[in-house]
Parts: sequence; C-alpha cells; structure tokens
Amino acid sequence: MKILVTGGAGFIGSHVVDAYVQLGHDVVVVDNLSSGSKNNLHRQAKFYEMDIRSPEIEHVFRTERFDILNHHAAQMDVRRSVADPQYDASVNVLGGLNLFESARAAGVAKIIFSSTGGAIYGEQDYFPADEDHPLRPLSPYGITKLCTEKYLFYYKAVHGITYTILRYANIYGPRQNPHGEAGVVAIFANKLVRGEQPLINGDGTQTRDYTYVGDVVRANVLALTSPGSCIYNVGTGRESDVNALFRILRDRLNPACPEVHGPAKLGEQKRSVISFARIERETGWKPTVTLEEGLRMTADYFRALAG
Repeated sequence: MKILVTGGAGFIGSHVVDAYVQLGHDVVVVDNLSSGSKNNLHRQAKFYEMDIRSPEIEHVFRTERFDILNHHAAQMDVRRSVADPQYDASVNVLGGLNLFESARAAGVAKIIFSSTGGAIYGEQDYFPADEDHPLRPLSPYGITKLCTEKYLFYYKAVHGITYTILRYANIYGPRQNPHGEAGVVAIFANKLVRGEQPLINGDGTQTRDYTYVGDVVRANVLALTSPGSCIYNVGTGRESDVNALFRILRDRLNPACPEVHGPAKLGEQKRSVISFARIERETGWKPTVTLEEGLRMTADYFRALAG
C-alpha cells in the first residue's frame, strides 16, 4: 500500500514510518519539522517538508495517490493550547480538514488518526476509562482532537472514507523530544543524563497511563487492516505516578540525584488511565512492554544521545 504519514519525522510518527517501510509499504512523510527532526526520517521514505495547513497539500495527494492517510501531525502542547487556542485549532482542526478534503478529492480509502485518551475524557468517572466514557476534554487540545474525530465520522457518513481512531494514553520512548510539548519521561531522562535537577510538580502522586511507543506502533500496523470504522484506546490500563517514574529513571541514569518537588500545576488532571479491552477483543492488540522495561530502553536512548 501507499501510505502518507503526517508528522512522520516526529516522535511517534517516525516509529510508525519505520514499521510501515519494514513491512514493504510505500511511505511518504509530510512534516514541517517544528518539533520533528530529519534525523528521525527513514531513508526509504519520501519526504515533503510542509505544514499540513499548506494549500500545496492537495498537490501532494494528487501526485502521490495514497491508499491510506496516517495522521500524526499536530500541535501537541496542552499548555500552549490553553495559552493560544486559536493557533491550536488552526493546526489541529483546520490542518486536519485540509488533509481530509485533499484525501477525499484524491480518493483515499482510509484514514488512521492519532487522537488522545489522556485528554479527551477529562476528569474520569471511573478507572480505567473505556471508549464509552463521557467525553469532557478540559483543554483546547483535547477539544480539537474530539472535533477532528467528529469530522472523521462525517467523512465516513457522507464520503465513504473509513477510519480508525487511536486514542493514545501518555506515550513515551526513544526519540521523544525533551523540549516543547515533551512528556515527563523525556524531560526527566534528559535532565538526569545531563546532571541537571528534574523538578516534580506538586506531591508527584498524579497518575497517568504510560505506554511504550513500540506498543503504539503495533496498533498502527493493525489499524491498516482493521475492518470498518472504529475507535480504540491504546494504553496499558495501569496507573503510575510521577514519583515512581522519577525513581526508576534516577536509579538508571543518576542515582545520586535528589528527589525535588515544586509547586503543583494549576488545573492539572489528578488521574488518567484508559482501558484497552476493545482493541484487544477486536484486533488482538495488548501492551507487551512493562513500564520498567520501557523506561530502561528510554533511559539508554537518552544516555547514548548525550554521548
């Protein structure tokens, strides 16, 4: 198949590209390199340096004739979305629409979309949240992801383009950018390996569902052939707090580093964890990498990166 991966020079997208190429697919990447890196690009993937909001996107679709669009490009920084919701919407909603309209015009058969399980449910009524949990995003970022999901429903109902929506938990692993929209694992690992002091927000008991990027890649591979149009959580169903993350990474990278806490972040969600029961039941996917193993591989990556 011929597949376009937007954001394919970024953290998750580049791992997805690697897997698709290794499976023998013809892969094209669109990325504006705002947070991605050319160093992440697979040498066998064709690359367009381009913003997903660009009018030139239509030309890429018309020229390349894709079978599938895998859409990972996004404004991913929740705090930036709060500070500048208009910019967030311009990338995540209008950029997505630019892609979907181009896909419709070019006859793309299916869209795979990376949504969010960490932000779309908001403060949860029950734990772990399944796909039927009420959708109450508390940030503009979560709202734009939900909005894009609704547009995909429209494109299926009106234009017949099937979709698979993958609602990600908190993804971590090699290639995650420790700056900008980075997750806490990348921030801690980068600071520890450089001898700097990580700061834990608040008491560190806030929990998230930390899922290794390699497991997420397998979900994207299965999504190529998943039947119909569906929404799947991609997570571990297990909560881990920030203190535990820090201690595992510290013991691996800088055992002498003290545990330092700072002020809590206003409005930060206290608990977030999602169920993977549906995707396991319908595709056979389940997480295979434990938190300890995933953090070890991530720590080793940041150590190698720092030389």
